[in-house]
Order: sequence, then C-alpha cells, then structure tokens
Amino acid sequence: MTQGVRGTRDFYPDDMRLRNWLFDNFINASLLHGFEEYDAPILEREELYTRKQGEEITQQLYNFQDKGDRKVALRPEMTPSLARMVMARAGGLPMPIKWFSIPQCWRYERTQRGRGREHYQWNVDIWGTTEISADAELISVIVTFFEGVGLTSEDIVIRISSRKVLEEVLGSLDIEGDAFAQTCIIVDKMDKLSSEVIGEQLSKLGHTSEVITTIQSVLGIKDMRGLKKSLKAESLAVSELNSLFDEIDSYGISEWVEFDASIVRGLAYYTGSVFEAHDRKGKFRAICGGGRYDKLISTLGGKDLPATGFGFGDMVIMELLAEKDLVPRLVSGIDDIVISLNPDLRNVAVRVAASLRDSDRTVDLVLEDKKMKWAFKHAERIGAKRLVLIAPNEWSRKKIKVKDLETGEESEISLDDI
Repeated sequence: MTQGVRGTRDFYPDDMRLRNWLFDNFINASLLHGFEEYDAPILEREELYTRKQGEEITQQLYNFQDKGDRKVALRPEMTPSLARMVMARAGGLPMPIKWFSIPQCWRYERTQRGRGREHYQWNVDIWGTTEISADAELISVIVTFFEGVGLTSEDIVIRISSRKVLEEVLGSLDIEGDAFAQTCIIVDKMDKLSSEVIGEQLSKLGHTSEVITTIQSVLGIKDMRGLKKSLKAESLAVSELNSLFDEIDSYGISEWVEFDASIVRGLAYYTGSVFEAHDRKGKFRAICGGGRYDKLISTLGGKDLPATGFGFGDMVIMELLAEKDLVPRLVSGIDDIVISLNPDLRNVAVRVAASLRDSDRTVDLVLEDKKMKWAFKHAERIGAKRLVLIAPNEWSRKKIKVKDLETGEESEISLDDI
C-alpha cells in the first residue's frame, strides 16, 4: 500500500520546492509578456474531448460515469477547456486575450521516460487575432523561460513549420478532410519511427507510393530555401513562415529557431504555424509544442475565433535541467528556528515564535525537547538563517540568544527587541 497509482507522482517537500521553482519560472515568463492567469475544473464532460473521433487522445481518456450517470473525464489537455470558457462569454471578452495556466492533465497511456499518466502542463494562448506577431510572441515567451532557467540556444532548438505546408502538398494530390487529419497524425511520428514504418502506415491510409514519396520528400526539408523550391511561387505557407521568421528576428532570438518541415503536430485542430522545442542533442522527447488553431471552436459547436498557443510539460524539462546540472539546490527558506533548552521555558519559546511571526518572519518552533546539537543539524538541513535559543542562563536575565547561521555571530536580545 506504499505505492501510488501507476504513472502518478508523489511530491515530497523537496520535490515541491523544485516544482514551485519551475512554476515560478513559467509564471514569470508569462507575466513579462503581459499574459493573465486562468484555471478550469480538472473534471469535464467527456464529449468535450470526443467530438473529434480518430485522434489518439480519445483513446487515452480517464473517463467514467458519475453518480448521476453523466459521462465525464479527467482533462487530458487544457485547450478544450479554454475553448469552452471563451465560448461561454462569446462577444463579452475584450480581444485579443492573452492567458496562461498550469493545469494538471491526465492521460491513460504507456509510462516512459519523460511521460507519466499525469503531468502538469504550462499552457500559454492568444485568442482573437490572426496576426503572425502572436505566434512570434509565443516563441519569445518560451525563450524567456529557457533563459530564466539557465538554458541557451546551444542547448535548445525550436523547430518551426506550418500545417499549410502539408496542406499545399496534399492539396495538390487531392488529399483533404479526414484523410489529411489522419496523415498528420502519422507524419507527426517521423522523428520516432523509421521511414519504412511511416511509409507502411501511410500506405494503409490508401496513399500510393508516389504520394508517400512526395510527402516524405517535402517533410524532409530543413531550410526555407528548399521549401521555396518545392512549393509554388505564390505559396501562402512560405509567405507566412517568412513573416514569422522576420518577427522572430526582431525579438533578437533567431539563434533559437530553425525551419523543419517535419514538424506537423498530430492534433487535427492545428491550422497554421506549428513548432516544437527540442534539446540539441536529441536525447529527450519534445520539450513543448504548439501552433495556430483557428478552427477549434467550430468543432465544439461555436463560431470560430483565431487562436494560437502552446503546451509545455513539467517532466521532460526537469530531466533536461538535471542532465545539464541546472536544477537548483533549494532549502526551505525558514528564517528562524526557535528552541527552548528547558521544558519549563516552552511557553517562552511560544511567545518568542509568535512575536517573530508577527514581524513576518518564517519560524520553525521546535515542539519537542531537543538538544543543541540536534538544533544545529536541523538548521543546516532546512537552511534556516538564525537559531533562536531560550536557555535558562540567558532567560534568568530576560535575554534570548540569537545565532546568525550565515555569519556565525551570536548576540543576546530582550523579548521586546526580538
């Protein structure tokens, strides 16, 4: 009974300090770019996720019927909840909106390195504008986070493409609708599966060998010059991507990004630019990913609204930071440890602790009879700044002994001056 549910995690105090540190960096990057925080219930109606059949996510739901025989599910991702919230106040929200959230998400899938059945995901979205500047702003948010945790462009690359690249290629081959969506799901796995396996899966969709060769050829392009040669001169995909890279250059972060036609993202709702962040050495799965999804709301029964955003999980990034030795050593941050060295002075220690807390200092009051040696070890373990001792000799003169654990200096002060 000591094991939790497979694929889930316990967060002990040491883990929580790291999680809070990570979330603080998520929040800081968001706030620096003018985003506002929102949240939604972890439990949603199942139909919010099953309206679009055939996607992998519908097979990974933690879903069940509640006591009112309603079909519900733990959220596997935040974007549908965000869409529901925007629809609920259609016409009443000032556009564009720039929102972020750090929800816990659940998917019933095979556990592996960097992926469990629950995880926290930083979501950052802009709704209500078709401007490519919104997509560039998201890239800037991501880079700001990476820089904040000590990563550089030598560690990370953000690979960018557009779903319109594949649309134009497949459109010229008369492949659209569900066939297009299913093709996107398969080619999204190009970095995980061999070209032979990808070819077999595309063949099962009914694509001919010529079509498969064309798809794999275009999606193998790694620079804009090659893309321009492969698509028509009037290509909308090329035009939009040129504008996006120009915007990114204005932010001064071009060294973080590169074009990669194989980035298509598997979810069917993406409509324009798409991107993923990877470690340069390719040791880990994608760190984050996102793109433009201008037609999501219509799949939920509403009127479409342009939108772009990304999701950034908490698991892979922590593995990468550990690999780079960038995980900080965090202590509790307690200001004072207050200890009485005589049981008869326990009430005095309580008064001292209360006085310090009234002054907004964080205080760990030792609740049991402990020796000085224990107190010093405890202070070192939790990283306390001062040790406040109520000892018989000092208290007989109405004095309290205070030891600064950073400088080693000791002093005696009265209770009124504490």
